Amino acid sequence: MFFHKKELINKEVKIDEPNPRFAQLLLEQFGGATGELSAALQYWVQSFHTEDAGIKDMLQDIATEEFSHLEMIGKLIEMHTKNVDQTDAFKSTLFAVRGQGPHFLDSQGSAWTATYLNEGGSVVRDLRANIAAEAGARTTYESLILLAPDQGTKDTLVHLLTREISHTKMFMKALDSMGKLTDPFFGNIPPDSTVDLYYNLSSNGGKDQRGPWNSDENFRYVADPMKEKV
Repeated sequence: MFFHKKELINKEVKIDEPNPRFAQLLLEQFGGATGELSAALQYWVQSFHTEDAGIKDMLQDIATEEFSHLEMIGKLIEMHTKNVDQTDAFKSTLFAVRGQGPHFLDSQGSAWTATYLNEGGSVVRDLRANIAAEAGARTTYESLILLAPDQGTKDTLVHLLTREISHTKMFMKALDSMGKLTDPFFGNIPPDSTVDLYYNLSSNGGKDQRGPWNSDENFRYVADPMKEKV
């Protein structure tokens, strides 16, 4: 059961003056690939992929919070496009045709699509996808904050960026509780004998870089795949 309370979850949304051009950029977090609608639907559907009651509850709690964040972004877009429909700034944006307020579009006018969602039936796979999703959203928010036209808008966006970090920590802790935070193995089919091979396929004349990703401690390093048969 869902129940909507007619107040924002945590932060009062304030702006100094409407800026419809910035509102068009904000559409990225309403109807875009890294937006709050995508996150909310992704996490909600993922909650049905696990029998673990705690992780299911976490996914549904975060999904519901993402719907609340969608409301905050929608409110910002509404405020930045309200009562400015006769201005040149409004007429130069997507809102000139679609009208004020948020729409299921990204900042370039592309319609929201379910292909933005990343869920695959394994809770380990899903949680890892969610960490990537939160990273994408955080990057978008950082760009928006740098372009924000007033302090009120910036404060709201900083709060939303902060919650992306919080959610990332929650997903990481959930993976850690399963012993899967750093373990690349999950599923039921065992890997073949190439699982610990590292192929040096971008040779740099003997100056190839080595690190934990291809160290002799962690992998069998194949320096010249053309010559060495493994």
